[in-house]
Amino acid sequence: MIYPSIDKMLNTIDSKYRLVHIASKRSKEMSRTSHYQMPLNKYVSRKNIGRALEEVSEGLLTLKKD
Repeated sequence: MIYPSIDKMLNTIDSKYRLVHIASKRSKEMSRTSHYQMPLNKYVSRKNIGRALEEVSEGLLTLKKD
């Protein structure tokens, strides 16, 4: 079982490819800056890619429409 659920995140993001792109960019930003949207003890994942997906799931990241 993957946490967070991909199905839940696809309700807010229109495609799996965009989800991967957003999570990848946010994960790299976390590694570079060590800035997190939630306290570290609130994350279930230990890796930044999982933490980025958790932020998407919680609605902490927003998308800009071009």
